This record gives sequence, structure tokens and C-alpha cells, in this order.
Amino acid sequence: MSGDLYLPDTSAVLTMFDNEEGADTVEKIMREKEIILPSIVLLEVYYTSIKSRNMEVAEQRYALLKSIEAKHIDHLSEPILLKAGEFKANFQISLADALISAYAFIYNAILVHKDPEYEALSMIDQIKLPYKTSSNG
Repeated sequence: MSGDLYLPDTSAVLTMFDNEEGADTVEKIMREKEIILPSIVLLEVYYTSIKSRNMEVAEQRYALLKSIEAKHIDHLSEPILLKAGEFKANFQISLADALISAYAFIYNAILVHKDPEYEALSMIDQIKLPYKTSSNG
């Protein structure tokens, strides 16, 4: 694996918050490693939490993410924009995942996730958390 910087994507953060399988791995990384958190991850956690829980939970999760020791990235630089465009054009991934993977690539961070869309991106070091089984969604 590349190094000492980690990028937990939205699925990883929600795994930790919802105490799903792999939550201990995410929590350990969030507590012990240097991480980057692009604003797109916070946006996805926020709106997903509003939809699946409620506004109060979403605001608590957002505040917690903003308060942790991390490199919070709230801008979209040209290298990120261009790499995300390349990923979106060449792989079957969502726009948010294209952006998140571009941050991981440009910052040489290890992407932590449970999203099969990322598997095609072999140029990015990854920690793959256990995928959800298709029981209730």
C-alpha cells in the first residue's frame, strides 16, 4: 500500500456510524491514521443521514466529522476536477465516487470503502470493507 494517508469514503463513514461489519476497521483508521475528508464525503453522509434517519442525526454526524482531526478539503482543484472527469469517462462510477477516487489518487491516499464501483480503479490503493449482503438492501 502506498503510505500513511487514508480517505474513508461515504460508505466507510456510514459503516462506522451504523456499526455495520467493518466498523471497527474504520474507527481504528479514523482514530489512529492521518486522514483526508473531502467535502463530497460530508455532503453524502449528511443527505444520506437525513433520508435514512432524520435531520438531528444528520447534523450530529456532520458536526462530528467536522470536529475530528483530519485534513478537511472544501475545494475542487483543477487536478481533482480533471482526474474525476477521466475516471467518470472511463469507468462505470457515480459522479461522487469519481470525485472521491480522484482525491484519493491525487493525494496518494488509501481509499477505504465498501463500494464495488471502486474495484475497477486498480491504480488506487484500497481497503475494501465487507460488502453488504442483499438481504434488506
